[in-house]
Amino acid sequence: MKRSLITAPPAPVSRSYRGLFSGVVHLFEQARQASARSINSLITATYWEIGRRIVEHEQRGQRKAEYGEQVINRLAGDLTSRLGRGFSRRNLFQIRHFYLAYAQKVQTVSAQLASRTLPASGGRKVQTVSAQLASRTLPASGGRKVQTVSAQFGSSPKGLEGATPGPFPLSWSHYVGLLSVEDPEARSFYETEALRGGWSVRQLDRQLSTAFYERTMASRRPASATRAAGRPAANSPTPESEMKDPFVLEFLGLRDEYSEGALEEALIHHLESFLLELGNDFAFVARQKRLRIGDEWYRTDLVLFHRLLRCLVLVELKVGKFTHADAGQMNLYLNYAREHWTATGENPPVGLILCTRQDEAVAYYALGNLANKVMARRYRLVLPPEKQLVAAMKKGQQVLESRPQLPPPAK
Repeated sequence: MKRSLITAPPAPVSRSYRGLFSGVVHLFEQARQASARSINSLITATYWEIGRRIVEHEQRGQRKAEYGEQVINRLAGDLTSRLGRGFSRRNLFQIRHFYLAYAQKVQTVSAQLASRTLPASGGRKVQTVSAQLASRTLPASGGRKVQTVSAQFGSSPKGLEGATPGPFPLSWSHYVGLLSVEDPEARSFYETEALRGGWSVRQLDRQLSTAFYERTMASRRPASATRAAGRPAANSPTPESEMKDPFVLEFLGLRDEYSEGALEEALIHHLESFLLELGNDFAFVARQKRLRIGDEWYRTDLVLFHRLLRCLVLVELKVGKFTHADAGQMNLYLNYAREHWTATGENPPVGLILCTRQDEAVAYYALGNLANKVMARRYRLVLPPEKQLVAAMKKGQQVLESRPQLPPPAK
């Protein structure tokens, strides 16, 4: 006769144990993320240091392009034989270019990080791991003391809350993409936005190919003229500065004829890409949100929220040309939204009309002096060549800047 085994029910889990368990999991996940960021930063900093040594070697030798070519070719072969893949001639030229593009930035940041220490128990200060290793002798140094890469760039962890990113907070693949941007100001802009928005390498490549920097700057320059006429200060975000023109929506895959409903459906289906194109500070709220005015029911296509502007953004989608009737309809919706949808502490809502074409004169007079802020912006479903896109933006900007400013609305 078999004896049945009766297992005792598990002991009840106390609240203190649940706190212990969740705390350990959270601590481990933080450590794992910090380690990944630290390793990534160290790899990128190592490439920068390799580039520096290549350039300094070239400068000590013959200052001819042929000499630099010979050094790269020989180094690529020797490093590949010794260390394996990753040191091709093309990659070494890329590493050299990376150093030249970021030499000044690293010198500034590394100086700020040179004396970083960590607080220890009892109030005393202890050196970071990188500081402890700073005087380690490297075999290739000829006996002299040199800093390790981690000490030079401050890439050691400063605690489990996260790793110190040093001057290279993005991945090496991000910086490879950024090297294609010749303008240092534009390159710095893309680096900052990629870090702020958490862009993947693919998203960064997409923003580069759609002239994100040029479109953003084109929208901010006309906005500065409105600020000069009694609007917010230059360092305050404005609706004009946050709405690019044109928006590029090539990811929707729409071709030939399509309806406004199909356009809206595609935007919802590709919501992540749409919000990326709009900017880092937009959040989705609703679609086809109903509002009743008098005896009539209306619907606004999309409702978004902008964190920096602290206001709702009502979006109307138009297949075709912008008309003055579109401005009147949006103004109606904004009056309702300001009274019924705006929460305490929020700014008045803003209207954004997306259209395929617009007459600058019609937009100028239809949108000027409205009680609410209404903007018309074009969108493109096919990505034109970057030079053509930039040229079209400059032409539109010249037209806007040549028009006289409308007088401010009467109070």
